[in-house]
Amino acid sequence: MASPDGASGVGASPEETELSITLTLRMLMHGKVMLRAHDVPDGVRYRPQSSARITISEGSCPERITTITGSTDAVFRAVSMIAFKLEEDLGAGSDGAAAGRAPVTLRLVIPASQCGSLIGKAGAKIREIRESTGAQVQVAGDLLPNSTERAVTVSGVPDTIIQCVRQICAVILESPPKGATIPYHPGLSLGTILLSANQVRGRSPPE
Repeated sequence: MASPDGASGVGASPEETELSITLTLRMLMHGKVMLRAHDVPDGVRYRPQSSARITISEGSCPERITTITGSTDAVFRAVSMIAFKLEEDLGAGSDGAAAGRAPVTLRLVIPASQCGSLIGKAGAKIREIRESTGAQVQVAGDLLPNSTERAVTVSGVPDTIIQCVRQICAVILESPPKGATIPYHPGLSLGTILLSANQVRGRSPPE
């Protein structure tokens, strides 16, 4: 989920140490609110405010994985830009009605082995995050199909979402995933896996 970039953290302040960490954050986004090419200059990068690299999974399924990689500061800036972009799109679809700021939703994809730390004993940690940020946070009870990851849904106005994502990232940076992680791929079904296996072995799929 995160890895040091090689810089020594000895004698550094917490803020400097945080900036020396490379963070990868995965989100599940619906196609109709997917970032378009002109929303991300150079196709995969936000500049100049953020040096985070943003990639979007290929495929024709309704949902895709958006992966953000960079320093923690760069990743949070990218999340901020995405959250405000989603709010802008929601506002554009309300026919100009001024009904206050519409809440937006982000779905993070996190290894299941890290979700226990995020929830905390008797739900204490996730309750603390909700109360301190004002965002709604829900950890899915089931694994995403054919993976060892779970969806963590965060809802609220962009300002609260950004603070919530910061706290979630702080937790997962302190609790690295245990064991191998099988990443979630939208639209990848068991039938697809079996078909691919048959093709690799040179067999025709059963009729």
